[in-house]
Amino acid sequence: MAILAVRNLTKSYITRILFSNISFEVDTDDHIGFVGVNGCGKSTLFRILLGEEVYDSGDIHFGSDTRIGSMSQNVTNAECTLYDYVLEVFNELINIEAELDAINHELSGKPDEARRSRLIERQHRLNTRYDDLNGATYRARTRSTLIGLGFNEDELTRSVNTFSGGQRNKAQLAKLLLSNANLLLLDEPTNHLDIKAIEWLENFLSSYRGAFIVISHDRYFLDRVTNKTIELKDKKLFASKGNYSRHIELRSTARELELRHHQRTQREIKRIEGIIEQQKRWGQERNFITAASKQKQVDRLKATLVEPERDSSSIRFTFHAKEAGGNDVLVARKLGKAFPGKSVFHDVNMLIKKGEKVFLLGDNGCGKTTLLNILAGKMRPSEGSYYLGSHVEASYYEQTMASLDPANTVLNEVWDRYYTTISRKDMCNALAAFLFRGDDVDKPISQLSGGELARVQLLKLMLTGSNLLLMDEPTNHLDIASREALESALEEYDGTMLIVTHDRFLVNRLADRILHMTEDGLTEYIGGYDDYLAALADQRSEDGNHKRPESRNAAEYREKKAQQSAINRAKGEVSRCEAAISKSEEELSKVESELVLPHIASDYKKAAELSEKANAIRKAMDDLYRKWEEAVEKLEELSD
Repeated sequence: MAILAVRNLTKSYITRILFSNISFEVDTDDHIGFVGVNGCGKSTLFRILLGEEVYDSGDIHFGSDTRIGSMSQNVTNAECTLYDYVLEVFNELINIEAELDAINHELSGKPDEARRSRLIERQHRLNTRYDDLNGATYRARTRSTLIGLGFNEDELTRSVNTFSGGQRNKAQLAKLLLSNANLLLLDEPTNHLDIKAIEWLENFLSSYRGAFIVISHDRYFLDRVTNKTIELKDKKLFASKGNYSRHIELRSTARELELRHHQRTQREIKRIEGIIEQQKRWGQERNFITAASKQKQVDRLKATLVEPERDSSSIRFTFHAKEAGGNDVLVARKLGKAFPGKSVFHDVNMLIKKGEKVFLLGDNGCGKTTLLNILAGKMRPSEGSYYLGSHVEASYYEQTMASLDPANTVLNEVWDRYYTTISRKDMCNALAAFLFRGDDVDKPISQLSGGELARVQLLKLMLTGSNLLLMDEPTNHLDIASREALESALEEYDGTMLIVTHDRFLVNRLADRILHMTEDGLTEYIGGYDDYLAALADQRSEDGNHKRPESRNAAEYREKKAQQSAINRAKGEVSRCEAAISKSEEELSKVESELVLPHIASDYKKAAELSEKANAIRKAMDDLYRKWEEAVEKLEELSD
């Protein structure tokens, strides 16, 4: 049963159309992931559904019992405690409790029989409503939700106005999750959450009995909590049943079928147009009749011709290390950091070898960013030591973007640093690859969005040619297409990486090993995020008391690292072959299309040149297919 129906909705701003004639429905049990590139109109659609923004045309219909809930755009600065602030969502229950107390007090005074009867009747109605709203558990639910989202017991009694903006957003999320709404609109709910809190939220939403639409770029999260996906792209809406990964499979198949149909139709049009041209050259009356008939056929085909979906613009780049460097890239011994009155971490020991992709995970506040700042030379440790290996040059991607000058333009921010090593033309080409084109290069850094700032910092990082990348939450602010481009670049990178992230999809794709950080140091796990979860589960089943797992022995680590690295290289080779094959197929299709043109067919020399070119492409494709098959076999062999 639909609790929301949207029909032919259109929204535009002056000359820019955000979306046109989009339609979708939300049923009572739909858990919908809403995806699309930054700026495509996802948040605007949410504001329209909430009545905060007008739309141009179309229809929006809510079911009679639909109760819609969303997070406020204005971060609260309330004077009350965090716990009392979130309890406000249960004001009806609190008022019922107060009225029941007043009724009990009045009944204890022995009112007259008529008054007593009215009070008891009112008491019964209030108790029924209280039970219907699960009043007995609302305080416990409030506490468990706040703890699940990452607050500790002491913070429950702190005043809301003492928290950061991110923490206040978490408080609003808690109110939304506990509300009586049966349709939640969640815009990037995992922002400001560490992995433990994200996993709690996943469990909450997976078992949520109402409907929700969630905007997110976190693919791992989307796969865990959604059963339907809608994608806003090129002003149109695409919907499919299933989570994000299933949606991508279905969309890929649909695009391939659409492209093949488009190509077949174009070839047929060109073939018939060749017949028309031939009939006109013959110049007899019956030839003109045939030509006219064929032209009608061409017109019908052109009327049904739909332009294939284009790939979204996304950053495209590669990281390369200018120098190989030594085998021991980064060594830390008993590192610790403390601030006045507070110890952040101690006893951090680390050895990172050349070519490793290592991920640093841990709860918010455990010191991950502080550790990166120390290793990047931006902060001194309180105890212990560290050093970089021979010929190792490190570059640091900061989550805070503090290294960017707000007074600079995009072009000057990059040019001022690299004008001695790259020409202005190559600089503009690099900026274009990061989606800064035309007037965009003159935008001040201070006016950029979070995603644009991330792209500037990634471009600067790419140009360093460093052989050690220290990265703090590099996928924050990036849409899914840009995240995938970054993953591909890091997968092909021939240097060493140490990355702090909450992006479990990124960890699963790239990690050779994981270092889990607490205030007492690091614990090592081999493989990606799913391997890390499996190791934790194995350890818990073995000792039953959540004891911290032991590190793997060095021999096992080296063997598994080499295995994972080989798998990553094989995956990269498969991807490169597939890209090359796709490009060759496009070239061959273009040559074959030219060969059927009448003016080419009648020119023997030109036709022979194109035929020779087509044969050369086919030969090259045969070699590419052979390499692809070898790469796939190698990958399957390594994955067994």
